[in-house]
Amino acid sequence: MFPGFDGLMTLSRREGVDIRPTLLRVLTDLYVQSNVHSIDEEQQFVELTSRLIDQVDDATRAAVRARLSIYPNTPTAIAQRLSLRTAAPGQRVPQAERIEPAEPSVPTARPPTEAQLRSSNLSMQPDDASQINEMFFAANASERALILHNLADTPLKPAARIYQPRAERAIETLQMAAFAADGENFIRELGDALILPAKVAERVVNDPGGEPLACAAMALGMSGELFERVLMFLDPALGGSVNRVYRLSRLYDNLSERSALIMVAAWRGATVATTRAKYRAALYDDERQRARAAQPQSRPAVQPGASVLPRTGTDRDSGS
Repeated sequence: MFPGFDGLMTLSRREGVDIRPTLLRVLTDLYVQSNVHSIDEEQQFVELTSRLIDQVDDATRAAVRARLSIYPNTPTAIAQRLSLRTAAPGQRVPQAERIEPAEPSVPTARPPTEAQLRSSNLSMQPDDASQINEMFFAANASERALILHNLADTPLKPAARIYQPRAERAIETLQMAAFAADGENFIRELGDALILPAKVAERVVNDPGGEPLACAAMALGMSGELFERVLMFLDPALGGSVNRVYRLSRLYDNLSERSALIMVAAWRGATVATTRAKYRAALYDDERQRARAAQPQSRPAVQPGASVLPRTGTDRDSGS
């Protein structure tokens, strides 16, 4: 139900990175979307949530507590961890306990720590980018919308903005290619503008959901009106579905530039991870074998005092 979260947990434990609040919010949002869950799904939610509740800040814990307090099927173990009252007969949802008003206090301003300064714009490692990339493409439409919404609050460093004159030229070329239903040129121009390999650009454009294409268009600064026209002309199957175009249009209106650029950074990082895996040593001692010094080869040497007779002719010459 929650693919790719183990890799993100590894990222969250790395020094200077803390995306555990985002993970907990995503987990909760995905869980409360459905009123019915299997036993395995509930156990997985309890296990993952229990690992994060005590490791996040008070604001995140309060937001999750408020979300689960109005959810009718909050697991008992999580309700107890969050001090939620169990549902009584005839009561549909668990009620949160009354919160006593806190005494007003003047907050003291604290300078940011060195770790916070480093994590404010932290570059993704290739393996972590690959995890985010695969999790995004494996998710459904609603899960992708939640992932993009929560990416805006992560400390991950987004890709740099595309140079504006280059982005404007790309938008014009993409518009003409879409109106001509020329998918090949559309993919080529998008890959060149976003510095993506051809296979990655093809996956982004041909994704049936359309969310990756929305991220690519937002990263270029394409207007919402033009994005709708591109959707309707580029893919006849997608453009013929009013509901899908309307859904992607709403997603595009709520999509932030930061989330789109983080996805671009994830696509680039995933490419690096794939390339490293392709050329990784096949045997455990390959690197050690390469490092061994080559055996010195013996070369015949002229002994001291030995004279070298000059060669004055050939046998053919001597016979003549």
